[in-house]
Amino acid sequence: MSKKTKGRGDGLVWSTNQDYYNDYEDENKDADTLPKDKQKLRVKLDSKQRAGKIVTLVEGFTGKDEDLEALGKELKTKCGAGGSAKEGQIIIQGDYKEKIIAWLKGWGYTLTKG
Repeated sequence: MSKKTKGRGDGLVWSTNQDYYNDYEDENKDADTLPKDKQKLRVKLDSKQRAGKIVTLVEGFTGKDEDLEALGKELKTKCGAGGSAKEGQIIIQGDYKEKIIAWLKGWGYTLTKG
């Protein structure tokens, strides 16, 4: 089988409808990043599916992937730990919940909760 899925993505090949309009939007189109004071970030500790290791999760970021990665990089640098940023959440290896909440509030993310 060939993998020719670069078109619309919904499987439509041909339509007999003369009034058909292609309203397909590209999935890679990023939403604009909300201002810092409008972001509702939640910080929590998690150890699920991580062999018992504790990580700090920052969830609820709304915006472009580049901005999420920049915030994740800044937090990883401040904590001196590894981690990743993807799909609207930042993962920091280790227990840094209180420090991250304090840093985020100091940087203008006023709606941050633990």
